[in-house]
Amino acid sequence: MNDGAPVSGRQSAASMPAIAGIGLRGDHYEALLAGDFGDQAGPGWVEVHSENYFGDGGRPLAVLDRVRAHWPVSLHGVGLGLGNADGLDRGHLARLQALVARVEPGWVSEHLCWTAAGGQHLNDLLPLPMSEEALALVCRHVQQVQEALGRPLLVENVSRYLDFAASVIPEGEFLAELVARTGCGLLLDVNNLYVNHVNHGDDPLAIVAALPAAAIGEIHLAGHSRREVRGQALLIDTHDAPVCAEVWALYRQVLARIGPRATLIERDSALPPLPQLLAEAAIADACLGACRDEPA
Repeated sequence: MNDGAPVSGRQSAASMPAIAGIGLRGDHYEALLAGDFGDQAGPGWVEVHSENYFGDGGRPLAVLDRVRAHWPVSLHGVGLGLGNADGLDRGHLARLQALVARVEPGWVSEHLCWTAAGGQHLNDLLPLPMSEEALALVCRHVQQVQEALGRPLLVENVSRYLDFAASVIPEGEFLAELVARTGCGLLLDVNNLYVNHVNHGDDPLAIVAALPAAAIGEIHLAGHSRREVRGQALLIDTHDAPVCAEVWALYRQVLARIGPRATLIERDSALPPLPQLLAEAAIADACLGACRDEPA
């Protein structure tokens, strides 16, 4: 197991190690490169938002090159828009293709969502109706991305704050069919499962049971915020808080069903010091270790 020390050479592009990593944000560049981990071990691996590193130069890309020389890296996209009815942005895909060739990441992932319409780009990960039409559209786009990148794409389940009348396919079956038709993998966001459970009554374990376990390459864990709307609790997937006890409990249940997977602690705002983020990663590593130690 990687103890957080830099690795020699580059991680295989086939997969990521089934240990805990962190999402790298600009506030933590210096601390990570300086090895300022406090009393924590360093990260097992690092994930970055792809769009932050598009282009031919600049400090972020220089930092990523240095990070990639020492740790396995995963690229996580937020703007490709697999569900965009107007089709994929070819320029965006070309920039992603160039970044993948440069970084040689362990995984490349994107969200099951739409992000633009009529030439207008929206700063959100908007959910799709779970319909046959949407499934066919996403399958076509996933295949286009995989052909361009020459590798499987991981597709992430998202949080939603409304239900579509057009949704006729359960989420687990939708994702399983996407895998069957395209050969893609899955990024399972456990926090999103929990948010949808509270907001809509979804059964998260039923969704997981419907998924092809072998296709799940990565897990995300994150925090959320709680609001009261008309006297009812609404959870918002804000990534601005520690992982809550309920999400940790669900994570352990997921691991018991599918086995250890590369697990990311994802934090996008209200960032704590790097050692605090690594302490959460250590909890995930402990859960992964306990899963390995369970008798078959």
